[in-house]
Amino acid sequence: MGMLDLMRLMSIQRQRDQERRRRQAQAPPRDGLIALRDKRKGSPCQQDGDSQGAADIEIPSLPEDIWRLIHSLMPMRDAARAACVSHSFLSSWRCHPNLNFSSEALGLSKNAYGNEELAGLFYSKVNHILKRHSGIGVKKLTIKVYSDYSGKGSSYLNNWLQIAVKPGIEELIIALTQFQAKYNFPCSLLSNGSGDSIQYLHLSNCSFHPTVTLSGLRSLTRLYLCRVRITENELGCLLSHSLALEQLEIRYCNRIVCLKVPCLLQRLISLKVFGCDKLKLIENEAPNVSIFAFQGDKTELKLGETLQIKSLCMVRSGYVYHARAELPSIMPNLESLAVQSCKETAFAPKLCSKFLCLRHLSIGLIGFFPAYDYLSLASYIYAAPSLETFDLNVMQRNVQNLRSIREEKHHNLKSVTVTSFISVKSLVELTCHILESTASLECLTLDASQTGFRCDTPGSKISKCPPLDRDIIMEGHRGVLAIRRYIQPRVEF
Repeated sequence: MGMLDLMRLMSIQRQRDQERRRRQAQAPPRDGLIALRDKRKGSPCQQDGDSQGAADIEIPSLPEDIWRLIHSLMPMRDAARAACVSHSFLSSWRCHPNLNFSSEALGLSKNAYGNEELAGLFYSKVNHILKRHSGIGVKKLTIKVYSDYSGKGSSYLNNWLQIAVKPGIEELIIALTQFQAKYNFPCSLLSNGSGDSIQYLHLSNCSFHPTVTLSGLRSLTRLYLCRVRITENELGCLLSHSLALEQLEIRYCNRIVCLKVPCLLQRLISLKVFGCDKLKLIENEAPNVSIFAFQGDKTELKLGETLQIKSLCMVRSGYVYHARAELPSIMPNLESLAVQSCKETAFAPKLCSKFLCLRHLSIGLIGFFPAYDYLSLASYIYAAPSLETFDLNVMQRNVQNLRSIREEKHHNLKSVTVTSFISVKSLVELTCHILESTASLECLTLDASQTGFRCDTPGSKISKCPPLDRDIIMEGHRGVLAIRRYIQPRVEF
């Protein structure tokens, strides 16, 4: 049932209740709140003596499953507040399906408490809530411990998981933000049917040691591991029991030396691996991977069949050159390409090969490239006749006489963004060339700020922009001057 249908049903029910009350103003109450309570008597979620503390708020007499749906759509704090003023919501609170335990969700400010006091309050609040939850109907459990994690936290976590992780749970997120928190996730929790319904498993900063005896996880479609202490053999056991897996993401798991993705994972479409410093080899045998993302310079990549890959993200030195030289032939169906490099020894080559399906291109040259020819990146643009968006992130300086290259028209490129725009000559040349040769261009964004950490960035948690060196500030000014002098006059308004 959609929200519009739900609101329409509530409106109709409210009108019926009002009409009934007008007709029966003098009669003893038979429907409404009292009748609703009688009908719900005996519900497994209502067996709690505390329910008498809620206020008597008269509400439309909708079926219990409708109230459960309304309550489940509320954020957890709002659902708890509603339970404080309504018996109807209090009964469904005992079975609230989405439990989100974090400092933000519980209203605990990091600035108002010390680390030790914050940890104590967090454990106390979560413990209080879960002891009053029936353990029935939990679909999503999120536990994010931002405060100091200590040994006693393990017993709390294990108790909470025993209460909430039951057959029927679909999402389980355990995120310990303290680096290398000494928590060992209990694999036994996923056995005896409790793991069969889990679709998304997210673990951060803990140990996880699945074995060949692991059962369950037959419904797992998304697996996210970040700074998890797990070996390649243990990960192999986990993957062999997760045949429904569609998305696998591994970050900073430094005990994995060789990652082998078995051909049994027929449904796997997304594989992402970032920052695993000890990783020497990725060998993929899953036949349907269409999204691949990787960060690292020394790892050997054996990706198997690459014709079906449509989205590629690579953070790897020298890959700006390699991608232009090699990818059109080995990944001809690419639709989205993102490349970030901190070292390039050669310019992007101008070749006849084409990215015929490429629609979105992002290139980041993060580091110091004193002699890099940004104009050579035009080779990417004209190798991709279907390209629609182009994002470029660069760092460098100085403009002199501008060059031009033989004009080739592009008819699909609509949006170009350059972040950390600087006054380097070849970057100005590239921007001018795009303006003059792309009639389809609708939006050109040139951002001359020289930092990615800004307080006005959407979703940013910093309240004040960090201080910048004078050289960086001056380069930003030079970038703005270069835009006004060389690029703005070429823009038709």
